[in-house]
Amino acid sequence: MNPTIDTLMRSPVYSTSMDDSVADVEALLANKRLTWVPVVEPARGEVVGVISASDLVAFHAQGRDPASTRAWQMCSYKPIVVDAAMPVSMVAALMVERGIHHVVVTDRNGIAGIVSSLDFVRTFMRSR
Repeated sequence: MNPTIDTLMRSPVYSTSMDDSVADVEALLANKRLTWVPVVEPARGEVVGVISASDLVAFHAQGRDPASTRAWQMCSYKPIVVDAAMPVSMVAALMVERGIHHVVVTDRNGIAGIVSSLDFVRTFMRSR
C-alpha cells in the first residue's frame, strides 16, 4: 500500500507575499517557529518560491537590508509543488532526486499543506 502525500502533510500553511519585506518574513518565521515559508504571488495565489532559514543566513552574510528587500528578490524560485493525491513514494523520490527538503502540497483549492524531509523521518519513527 502506498499512501498519498496528503497523509503526511502539515496544515495550516503559513505563507508570505512576494511583496512582503524580508524583515516581515523573518518575523513570521520567528513568531510561528517555522524553518521555511512558501512565497505566494498575491493576485493568483500561486506559489512562486520559498524562503528558508538557510536562505536568510546567506542573505544576512551578504550584508543586505531586510527592511528594504522584498521576498521576491531573495526567494528560491520554482519550488517543488505536488498534488495532494500523489503517492508518498513518488514525492520522496522527487525530493531525493532534486536534493530538496521541502515540498508544497496543493489541491483544487490551492495550497493544502507542506511536507518536509523531517516529516518523513517522523513517520519512520512512528512505525518502529
